[in-house]
Amino acid sequence: MRKEPPPPVVGKVFLCFESKPFFVTLLAITLVMLVWNLQPYYENILSASSRCSAAAGVVSVDSTGIKSVSLGLTAASEKRLVSSPVDPNKRTFRAYGSAAALFVQMGAYRGGPSTFAVVGLASKPIHVFGKPWFKCEWFPNNGNSSIRAKAYKMLPDWGYGRVYTAVVVNCTFPENPNADNGGGKLMLNAYYGESPRRFEKFTVLEEAPGAYDESNYRPPYKYEYLYCGSSLYGNLSASRMREWMAYHTWFFGPSSHFVFHDAGGVSPEVRAVLEPWKRAGRVTLQDIRAQAEYDGYYYNQFLVVNDCLHRYRHAANWTFYFDVDEYIYVPDGNTLESVLRDFSNNTQFTIEQNAMSSILCVNDSNQDYSRQWGFEKLVFRDSRTRIRRDRKYAIQAKNAYATGVHMSENVIGGTLHATETRIRYYHYHNSITVHEELCRKLVSIDALNATTWIDKVPFVYDVNMKKLAPVIKQFEKTAIRR
Repeated sequence: MRKEPPPPVVGKVFLCFESKPFFVTLLAITLVMLVWNLQPYYENILSASSRCSAAAGVVSVDSTGIKSVSLGLTAASEKRLVSSPVDPNKRTFRAYGSAAALFVQMGAYRGGPSTFAVVGLASKPIHVFGKPWFKCEWFPNNGNSSIRAKAYKMLPDWGYGRVYTAVVVNCTFPENPNADNGGGKLMLNAYYGESPRRFEKFTVLEEAPGAYDESNYRPPYKYEYLYCGSSLYGNLSASRMREWMAYHTWFFGPSSHFVFHDAGGVSPEVRAVLEPWKRAGRVTLQDIRAQAEYDGYYYNQFLVVNDCLHRYRHAANWTFYFDVDEYIYVPDGNTLESVLRDFSNNTQFTIEQNAMSSILCVNDSNQDYSRQWGFEKLVFRDSRTRIRRDRKYAIQAKNAYATGVHMSENVIGGTLHATETRIRYYHYHNSITVHEELCRKLVSIDALNATTWIDKVPFVYDVNMKKLAPVIKQFEKTAIRR
């Protein structure tokens, strides 16, 4: 077999010298790229090192025992500190969060052609110790310029507020801002203090095109009488609610309506009592349990009564305010219609209380108290005189700007107090939460013609309400077929 001769040695040497420059060049490029990519990391390491050295310091304790830190600073930092020295006695204050809202809206209502009311809650300290204010502005849908009005605020809770206080804001414009009935919206500016620079602006009411009807704000009204109830809370007795509803739907007659506000007191049993009256169109039940988020006086009852006042301001001739353990009573020889006709020149009148015992009953073996209603068997009245008792009231809501629990201080027109011979109310205090038998203390039948002293309080026998019980029970059967 023929063998190839080996390659010449000179060729190998030449090939070696020819490939070395290529590898040298490749190695040089690799080193350059490596250095280039490492440069940012090197700078970061250097800057971090300088920051750590600047932050490193010596902790010392002075004569008061307070630790201080001496920072290691760069020359540039030292120069800045020398040029802008920090006063160690100048303190800073940092605020986190807020304790109470500037304004919490419950409702906003048109009160007439040119007036509106916005009802809500606000931080009580701001209104007691500061000078917040409001401004109203109407934005029409027709593209015309907005119309502004100065707002007038009222705090109707007589100082009883807690974290929150009830606020009623009245917005009165020079004329009807929705005169063309094209619709628009009412916006409210709520200011934190006297300065006009810090405020919150929000829409409180919108009126759709064609929604304004002037006839809604003048008589005749839908009802003759309206009941505005305070917040219902606690463990209410369904039996007592049943008796109260039957009595007052009879007392006020068919041209009346009842508005209740459930703050957690309307149990399924109480709701079942109200349901047939709701179906008959006699009751409106509003769920206000969300008010618990805002700490106001007695489940925000001042807020609730003012919202009811303005929500139904033009719904009835007279609006009554009293509680569900209280019964309005007109003495013999009077009717509710005749009384209110004689009182009509006043915007409001107050009603005196007949305080009844909620535990005393007659020890009579002929009576089956388990089958009797509360006001039928609780027949002993506290006969003390010359003591102050809470009064309740009725008001012509069209003449009121705000109201309270026992009367209004923001009305146009007079207030009548001397009404005790014409109208009163029986108060069965605390009986509304009693689920067991009410007759927890029996007194001798001889007490019917004498004064009975219980815990140093004189009581006399009073059967005015008891005598009405058969009539009320029959009325209930007829009205809701119970």
